[in-house]
This record gives sequence, structure tokens and C-alpha cells, in this order.
Amino acid sequence: MAAVLSASLYMTLDALSRGPRLRTFQTSPQRLKQSPKTDKELKWMLDIPCASAVGSIQYVAQCTKPDITYALRVTSICQACAGEAHWTAVKTIIKYLSMTKDVLLVYDGGELILEGFSNDSFQSDDDAESQSGFVFKLNGGVVAWKSSKQDTTVDSTTEAEYIAASDATKDTVWMKNYIQELGFGGVYLDLFRAFGV
Repeated sequence: MAAVLSASLYMTLDALSRGPRLRTFQTSPQRLKQSPKTDKELKWMLDIPCASAVGSIQYVAQCTKPDITYALRVTSICQACAGEAHWTAVKTIIKYLSMTKDVLLVYDGGELILEGFSNDSFQSDDDAESQSGFVFKLNGGVVAWKSSKQDTTVDSTTEAEYIAASDATKDTVWMKNYIQELGFGGVYLDLFRAFGV
């Protein structure tokens, strides 16, 4: 289903996203101050399917492409007041998806090894709230990920790191218990990578 949706998304938006194909990309936070500044730009953006594209990309990110989660979150924030900079970021994500559609997650056999990685970006949003994220890998393949704004405004990078680690810990405990409930016995859990504090 995701492959069909992805193909449809690529074809629908292909004419809008022409240019060099990307194998890797970075996106900087798109601030609200980059919203349309003139009536001409506002009128132009009314004809652009930005919200529709972001919604389609969100489905792909949730089902098959965890590596675009942060970039998608950044572009999702400003859907109601998207400007040209936001649309350019959305097209960049689409180009990246188009170029990496043949990249697969591979899970190897053997003993189950669950690895967790957690990080934060201190006060990276306009409202001074920090961003948390984590990713969990089972035998080398990604099985869970999250990128979200922290609910609390913090005063230090250490505090932001603790909040990110706390969020990751909740999922760690759940996944470990679930894997054992399925009857797979012991699970090696790399906590040192999950907590950077």
C-alpha cells in the first residue's frame, strides 16, 4: 500500500519537484516568520497542494521511512500558513523519497538485540520548547521511532536530554516486555546508546 501511495505521490508532484535527485538531505526548521509576506505570495500558495503533500508524506513516514520524521514534523508545523520556503522543503522531501524508494530495512536472524538511541535539540522551536526523538532497532532494522516537541520548557540541555531519555525509556520497557511475551526469551538491551546523559 505504501509503495502504491508513494508512486502516486511521486507522479502527482513530479512536475512540481523537478531538479537534481537527492540521496541525503537536511532541512532547517522552517519558522513562522517565513510565512507568506505579500498578497501575491499568499495567492500563489493557495494553488499549491502543500497540505495534501505533507499528509501523503506523513503516511509514507509512518509506514516505511522513519528517516524523514523530523523533516516532516518541521514542515507540518506551518501547514496553515505555509510559504514558499515551506513548499521548497516539502519538495526536497519528495525528491529524497523518490531517490531512496529502493532502500530497504533488513532484519538479520539470530539472537534478538534491541538497541535504542535518544537525542534532543535544546529550545529549537520558536516557542523555546525542545525537540525529542528516539529510534529503536531490532537486529539492525528500525522498528520504532518518534520525533516530537517536548511538553515542558526546560532551562538546560541536560534537562532536555533527561526528558528525551525518559520518553525513550517508556518505549524500551514496553518493547522488551512485548518481545518476551512473544516467547523470544531474553533480549539484549543497549541502554548506553539510549541515554546520552
